[in-house]
Amino acid sequence: MSAFIEERVLTVHHWTDRLFSFTTTRDQALRFSNGHFTMIGLRVNDKPLLRAYSIASPNYADHLEFLSIKVQDGPLTSRLQHIQVGDKVIVGRKPTGTLLIDYLLPAKRLYLLATGTGLAPFLSVIRDPETYEKFEQVVLVHGVREVKELAYREMLESTLKQDEFLGELVQQQLLYYPTVTREPFVHQGRIPVVIENGQLAKDLGIPDLNPAEDRVMICGSPEMLRDLKALCEKRGFAEGNTTRPGQFVIERAFADS
Repeated sequence: MSAFIEERVLTVHHWTDRLFSFTTTRDQALRFSNGHFTMIGLRVNDKPLLRAYSIASPNYADHLEFLSIKVQDGPLTSRLQHIQVGDKVIVGRKPTGTLLIDYLLPAKRLYLLATGTGLAPFLSVIRDPETYEKFEQVVLVHGVREVKELAYREMLESTLKQDEFLGELVQQQLLYYPTVTREPFVHQGRIPVVIENGQLAKDLGIPDLNPAEDRVMICGSPEMLRDLKALCEKRGFAEGNTTRPGQFVIERAFADS
């Protein structure tokens, strides 16, 4: 069996000149856990050109969804950003990754900390009913440079609360905290800064981040991963992985290309 499946593009949405998302068909045999990533790409000169992408759609959806940056000279995204409905995209058959709630020890509160397209895996995690069974509160923090880069903001602020199956859980347990660094906004500042100075906890009315009550998932830029890993470890959090659950997990699989 081939390691890849060809799927057909169903929709494409351009959020900004640097950010877009798209959905594809889904092979019924493809299995993944919410938070997983897989390899996706295009055929170029009859060879697959692939990169790791988190799956933004929940594992019960009949389609796949991905969120991507646009890099004008990137080997893959310079091409991928031009896909249209009906085009074919290659999808890997073996999703994997560390951003699974199974890799975290039990606790009261789950923090999902993302910059840019690092939001993608958490879009599936917050649409997983099991997430709300395991944690009393789910805090989704999305950091971007400009307000227009807050992809899925309408869904996170309103649409998801009306969902037939998840709406009540989302209303009662999900806290969404968008923060912007380069222009005025209700919340401003890099994620490590708003955690460290207590602004995040103050704005949401929750206790300061601590390993006794909280668990953390982190996905974003290399700089953000480094800073938040150091912040968590300074506060006494132990990192988990696919073989040993911990108090925080990081996804390191991605590169801008």
